[in-house]
Amino acid sequence: MNRRPVPFAVLLLLAALSGCGASDDGSLDAQAGAAAPTCLVHQSKAPGSRYTAGERADTGSVLELMRYYTANGTKDFCDGSPATGTDRRWTELYTALGGDPAHVAAGARTP
Repeated sequence: MNRRPVPFAVLLLLAALSGCGASDDGSLDAQAGAAAPTCLVHQSKAPGSRYTAGERADTGSVLELMRYYTANGTKDFCDGSPATGTDRRWTELYTALGGDPAHVAAGARTP
């Protein structure tokens, strides 16, 4: 059996394409460490394609987004500050995907 070694760069490329090295770019911080958060954290990144790619979006990620804002969207931010533009992009996506605007704090909605 004649096997040629696979170059390291090819292995890295395959890992990235397979999702094994999935980036957290645009991921929702759903406060996974808290079973029932008492307040919201500000989102540091705008929604990524796993949420915004329409039919190609990741169903599990979209469902997590919907669950998170349905259960927690009206809570105040932990630091007492108002929603940022990035926070509003997440809540806009939530309502665009069919989430009830009543589940989002007034300050987190687009004026």
